[in-house]
Amino acid sequence: MPGVRQQQGRFLDRVPVWHEQAAVIMCGRITATFEFSDIRVRWNLDRDLPLYTPRYNVAPETSPNTPVILHHQGNECRLMQWGLIPSWAADPSIGNRMINARAETLTDLPSFKLLVDRRRCIIPADGFYEWRKEGKRKIPMWVHLRSREPFGLAGLWDVWRKPDGKRVESFTIITTEPNELVRPIHNRMPVILRPEDGEQWLDTSRTTFAKAQSLLKPYPDELMDAHDVSPIVNSAKYDGPECIQPVSDDDMPRTGQLSLL
Repeated sequence: MPGVRQQQGRFLDRVPVWHEQAAVIMCGRITATFEFSDIRVRWNLDRDLPLYTPRYNVAPETSPNTPVILHHQGNECRLMQWGLIPSWAADPSIGNRMINARAETLTDLPSFKLLVDRRRCIIPADGFYEWRKEGKRKIPMWVHLRSREPFGLAGLWDVWRKPDGKRVESFTIITTEPNELVRPIHNRMPVILRPEDGEQWLDTSRTTFAKAQSLLKPYPDELMDAHDVSPIVNSAKYDGPECIQPVSDDDMPRTGQLSLL
């Protein structure tokens, strides 16, 4: 199936813009299909991450080992849990509701306002999934850069301790208003940082949040594209190259679709 840019006129006509109330999950699936060597060079990481493997369908419930980049003397990459558990939380299940954070309200919420000047991070990815409505169906789409290169999603991270004292490191992905490509699909999109802005976002010792906040904006839509993919991505247990392959409308099931998790 051609990308959104080749069919955008027809696409915009038939896809309603979602209302604020409908957008329960803003960014709940990402892809990271690259090799670690690709991001090690890109973000000048200090050391390897032996446990890293390419992922084609990363969901919070299946992602205790998601690579996250932070700055501590130099840039380093750690494996963290998706769904931020604040250090002060009594119950770690709060992380299930903290997979995203709205850029506009970061300094208003207790879970995030103490992190914006201390614990900013980047989540390396090369795409994310969103679902557009077509009648009663929800069609999954893979949104990515036209170059297919990895990019950095802006995030925050924190450390929570279990009763036995063991550390649990977790993160949230920051979202913003959608650009013109994403707007017909969803009313939010993850913040994709421009390559030249990554260090400014990471290095909290040099850049206050008051200055870094301006980086939390929609990525230029002319640098992005999207296409329909198979409904197998509805289930997080599917995590292979077939998840991001383009499919035509004729290939989409009309009934009996897998439900979103």
